[in-house]
Amino acid sequence: MNKEDMILVSVDDHVIEPPDMFDDFIPAKYADQAPRLVSNEEGDKWVFGDGVARNAGLNAVAGRPPEEYGLEPAALSEIRVGCYNVHERVKDMNANGVLGSLNFPSMPRFCGQFFAAQAGKDPDLALAVLRAYNDWHLEAWCGSYPERFIPCIIPPIWDPELMAEEVRRTAAKGAHCVTFSMNPHALGLPSLHTDHWDPFWAACEETDTVVTMHIGSGGMEVQTSPDAPMTVRITCSGINIYPTAADLVWSPVFRKFPRIKVALAEGGIGWIPYFLERVDYTYQQHKAWTRPDLGGRLPSEVFRDHIITCFIVDGFGVTQLDRMNEDMVTWECDYPHSDSTWPRSPELVHEAVQGLSDAQIDKITHANAMRLFSYDPFSIRPRQDCTVGALRREAIGHDVSIVARGTPPSRMTTIADLVGSAGR
Repeated sequence: MNKEDMILVSVDDHVIEPPDMFDDFIPAKYADQAPRLVSNEEGDKWVFGDGVARNAGLNAVAGRPPEEYGLEPAALSEIRVGCYNVHERVKDMNANGVLGSLNFPSMPRFCGQFFAAQAGKDPDLALAVLRAYNDWHLEAWCGSYPERFIPCIIPPIWDPELMAEEVRRTAAKGAHCVTFSMNPHALGLPSLHTDHWDPFWAACEETDTVVTMHIGSGGMEVQTSPDAPMTVRITCSGINIYPTAADLVWSPVFRKFPRIKVALAEGGIGWIPYFLERVDYTYQQHKAWTRPDLGGRLPSEVFRDHIITCFIVDGFGVTQLDRMNEDMVTWECDYPHSDSTWPRSPELVHEAVQGLSDAQIDKITHANAMRLFSYDPFSIRPRQDCTVGALRREAIGHDVSIVARGTPPSRMTTIADLVGSAGR
């Protein structure tokens, strides 16, 4: 397949929330209590009640030189406008040849922990703020370009009945994805092995809503020692999702809710062949005394039927596609995080998929994501206008310069410059 003819849909990107996001969506009675963005010499921070949330530098480094990557707080004035402005985001997507994008939250944390922290003090306020966030995401962010975004809502994790209500409310508005914790037990909540979450699972199954779990949403990470360098933590980041996969396979969730799909975000795919081999060996070797109830299926079959995975750059994983369910593998860009391939995603994806058939390439670059997340951009935008080549033609002249903090670019760089230099 020619690189220009690929269609790319990313199931894992991130939004940095703008300061006015609640203005049109919070009920008037709560307007003075909504989260607000406060700036000081340390950068920007969101304040909600007695809670504070900062954006870490690694959350929004698109357009910055790697030397500036770090965990220091960042102000909106220091990050690329496409991180928090939807119109500029679409331009950045065009320059990267990316048609569609699922955007995880930043300020509320992956499954709304920032809002949940206030629920014990004022549950009505917490719920109003969470619903206002979801309405902003659906109407102002995704709604501005419905052919370009896959809506992903936040659940009120402090109450599974309210979670079910919010899933149904937002599904009626077109949302079929909800972000949830990869390990709720680590957040002080009941585990995935309990029936506590059944109302939530039932609502998701009823509305064809995918439950997506992002690394970092579980409160615990692989950490060998407190003094281990950051490179250890980053190297181990994807494998944090491995225990979640095990939790899901051995939990009663898929037996009780057989149509549920769960997406594991930013975990890669190279580990899957070993995982499938290991869970089946564990089943055969230990089932006599552990007595798992998988409804007559092997654990590898449970995984293949229910769990969606994705990759950024995973050359080994792509070569092992025949050992997975290729109908459940998707791609991600991770804009604007430090692992992102923006603005050269098409070049890296095209290199990774050499050896696959055109049909397989279509599946993992966009078709699986569209089917699984109920996303139909072709109903709005003609397919021929959705390719890498077509989108990049719309981005001619768009600035993708790498700019150091506080330093104006010496000259503007466009995607044509980057692609041209890569080919020389």
